[in-house]
Amino acid sequence: MTGQATHSLRKRLLVFLLGAITLAALIQAVTVYQTALSQADVIFDRHMQKMALSLRSGVPLVNAQANEDFSQDRENEDFVVQMWTSKGVPVFQSAAHRTLRKPAQPGFSDVRTLDNRIFRVFSISTSTQVIQVAQDMAARQDMARALALRTVGPSLLAAPILMLVVGWVVSRSLAPVAKVRSQMASRKADDLSPLSEAGLPEEIQPLIQELNLLFDRVHHAFEAQKSFVADAAHELRSPLAALKIQVQGLQRAVDDKARDTAIKRLAAGIDRATHMVDQLLVLARQEASVVAGVQFEPMDVAQVGLLALTDTLLAAQTRQIDLGVHQAHLSMVNGHAEALRVLIRNLLDNAVKYTPPGGTVDLDVKPTSVGIVVSVEDSGGGIPAADRDRVLDRFYRVSGTGPEGSGLGLAIVKSIADLHGATILIDASPRLGGLRVQVIFPALVA
Repeated sequence: MTGQATHSLRKRLLVFLLGAITLAALIQAVTVYQTALSQADVIFDRHMQKMALSLRSGVPLVNAQANEDFSQDRENEDFVVQMWTSKGVPVFQSAAHRTLRKPAQPGFSDVRTLDNRIFRVFSISTSTQVIQVAQDMAARQDMARALALRTVGPSLLAAPILMLVVGWVVSRSLAPVAKVRSQMASRKADDLSPLSEAGLPEEIQPLIQELNLLFDRVHHAFEAQKSFVADAAHELRSPLAALKIQVQGLQRAVDDKARDTAIKRLAAGIDRATHMVDQLLVLARQEASVVAGVQFEPMDVAQVGLLALTDTLLAAQTRQIDLGVHQAHLSMVNGHAEALRVLIRNLLDNAVKYTPPGGTVDLDVKPTSVGIVVSVEDSGGGIPAADRDRVLDRFYRVSGTGPEGSGLGLAIVKSIADLHGATILIDASPRLGGLRVQVIFPALVA
């Protein structure tokens, strides 16, 4: 729709989603950073507190009994500091743990106490003393879990918010698509009006445009079919009524001569009705080809014209018409062979039918500067200039030409010409004096 601002669904989703993810990542990074700083301060403060509490409880072990009594009261401490001399004499301990009464191996190690508690132990030796620090693994893991939960908490909180933002963005971006789906779902079967393209994203507009073009083609096909059926029903009434009258005339015949005359008239009426039905079927087939599309291929239209001429020879001989080819040069077009054969045969049939006995009908096929020209000329009475624009309409008959025609021959020619992108010119034949019909096809580009 001209003048209507468009947007890209892909760009909108990328901008909003990437923006939301970036914003969430920044908020999460700031929150996690602040939380980590805070938790680090808490951990460092806790370590300082534990160390101070451990050191304050220590007493020289010269008074072994007093120290033992004090230490046993603090046996459940989860942080223990111990010191020995280089010879293994206890100097200091913050709590009495029976399993931790001697130094562990240097470095880090895990030690299980008698009460089935596991301590993480770090031991270091110098030339004068051995220092050992032990921490209960259960308390250590509790602290680690608390830290992990505080760190993960902002992410868990941001995830639902991000989901809501993404859901809102996707729903908002796909709202035009949902609107189109709603329009299609609420349509009636015979509603072929175009869908609105207002507010649709760039990715959806080509689909809607093609769908509207399809609706337009189907609408024209339905209208043409309705018109065709109405016209056919109207035109078939006359030959059927004539056949009924001729049957009644045959029934009233009183002698053989009258009966023979009625039979001839009935046979002629049946032939005319059969010809009209055949022409109707050909026209319907060609119009269906226009809607559905046919497969074209390169071909020499002069050869197709010769085949169509052979189809018309018998009718020409019956009427003593000199039917022949004036020119037939190599003329390559891109088209459908059977449809082109029907086109040329209808031109020849019309010329033979309306040319007086003993007349001439010529076929001319040649390449020109304007394209490939297929021309049929006759020596008949021609068509008045005022009627030449209307003879291509269905069921139109020129006055004074008699009841033989169905008014469909040139309509079929026009339908096939339109299918091939050709133009039709109708004028007087400068060579034979009758009618000349020229069909100009686009030349095949090598």
